[in-house]
Amino acid sequence: MNETRLRELTREFLSTCDHTTMDRLDFLRARFDAGLAWVHFPTGLGGLDLPREAQSVVDEELAGTPDNDPRRIGIGLGMAAPTILAFGTQEQKQRYLRPLWTGEEVWCQLFSEPGAGSDLAALGTRAVRDGADWLMTGQKVWTSSAHTARFAILVARHDPDLPKHAGLTYFVLDMTDPGVEVRPLRQITGEAEFNEVFMDNARVPDANRLGAVGEGWKVAQTTLMNERVAIGSRPAPRDGGMSGVVAQTWRDHPENHSPELHDRLLELWTRSEALRLAGIRLRQQLAEGAPGPEGSAMKLAFAELAQALTGLELELLGDDGLRYDDWTLRRPDKVDFTGREAGYRYLRAKGNSIEGGTSEVLRNIIAERVLGLPAEPRTDTKVAWKDLPR
Repeated sequence: MNETRLRELTREFLSTCDHTTMDRLDFLRARFDAGLAWVHFPTGLGGLDLPREAQSVVDEELAGTPDNDPRRIGIGLGMAAPTILAFGTQEQKQRYLRPLWTGEEVWCQLFSEPGAGSDLAALGTRAVRDGADWLMTGQKVWTSSAHTARFAILVARHDPDLPKHAGLTYFVLDMTDPGVEVRPLRQITGEAEFNEVFMDNARVPDANRLGAVGEGWKVAQTTLMNERVAIGSRPAPRDGGMSGVVAQTWRDHPENHSPELHDRLLELWTRSEALRLAGIRLRQQLAEGAPGPEGSAMKLAFAELAQALTGLELELLGDDGLRYDDWTLRRPDKVDFTGREAGYRYLRAKGNSIEGGTSEVLRNIIAERVLGLPAEPRTDTKVAWKDLPR
């Protein structure tokens, strides 16, 4: 299908689905059913089997119509959906993808654990087979949106006698199960967008397993690569995002100008533009296949840049940069990074180098998988997980 035909198809959809009179959710469901949600997904699953770059044509034609509030459901869109598409059964794809895309069901990610640190493969949450089900017991941490999520993507250990990478299996967990408890984690911003999640014999049907038993590490790699691309290469216009916010702060506060701050602003603006262009190239590469380790470099650069820009913004504000509007404990359903004041942005950016893979882990990935440097010596990959020191 060429661009002209795709535009015609999108306009035909708008002629039959008037977003000004339709219920918002009904409009989004109809858009999914028309294949205009993810055009690169298969027909019948929100797509039209088209190249990924064709999505920009659809988005242009549908500008001004209701969207699915992607910041609120980013984990579902950027991590759960591509994993389900790659490893899910046809029944799982039919069940989960539509309400995920429309935002009817929010997703969270149950990977990190307090006892595993940055070594995801060392996780200890147990999955014990019980007939046609699995019983999950353990603790996860730093879970964004767990307090609003209906479903979670979950990696658990089904066999402690196997080496740590081999004993993992991947599941979809219903967060409404009585064995699941979500507790808020208050952050430096005063909010609790993160959570810790406790599972006590939470029941998961085997039909909710993604991939084969023992393929948890393989499936998780798909999730993680997509997560880092989603975080590090989000599309933004020139002078958009944080670089645009900081540039406007510079214009609004000439009384605080200095040659040193001017040099830093120019350096960070240049880095932002380079990162934006690299993100465009990475999304073009994605159109030709699955995400690779290059997404780790994008995510690393994004985290460092966000922290540098928010720090510069506070300096440009002078004494006003010390203000903070509200320390009230809230449990937001999305991160409003540019819609809040400078103090919030500065504090929230500290988490960018932890979420989606710590900067230290990402540097190892870049060294080994992008630059081809020797891997760090490991003594724990051939030993049964239960025998590893903890």
